[in-house]
Amino acid sequence: MFDADALLRGAALRVTRPRLAVLTAVHEHPHADTDSIIRAVRGDLGDVSTQAVYDVLRALTTARLVRRIEPAGSVARYESRVGDNHHHVVCRSCGEIADVDCAVGDTPCLTASDDHGYAIDEAEVVYWGLCPACSAPAA
Repeated sequence: MFDADALLRGAALRVTRPRLAVLTAVHEHPHADTDSIIRAVRGDLGDVSTQAVYDVLRALTTARLVRRIEPAGSVARYESRVGDNHHHVVCRSCGEIADVDCAVGDTPCLTASDDHGYAIDEAEVVYWGLCPACSAPAA
């Protein structure tokens, strides 16, 4: 069960109404852009500044309570699914984004051919195509 208060405390962040509202908005609207999160937070709290939401998103991202993704050609999006190395599929037409779990078994594209001395701990893959709604034949 989602408990925003416990997540904030567990990350040693002060529990505030804006932080609770932003974390809840990201949890309830996966892959939402900042404007959508601002609208959701204002719907919950009423008047809250745009800068306050940006500040909270930055703090939550730094604390790894939310993940910021930026598919090519898209504004930043936020999701609450953190702590695993999952990927995304993006619709070229409408921009819808969905999570894709890591492939299991033989995954040569996720193993760097030359790590250049880096201690690699994550690979990011973005799949592109058309979502079911956009690829359906017109009626």
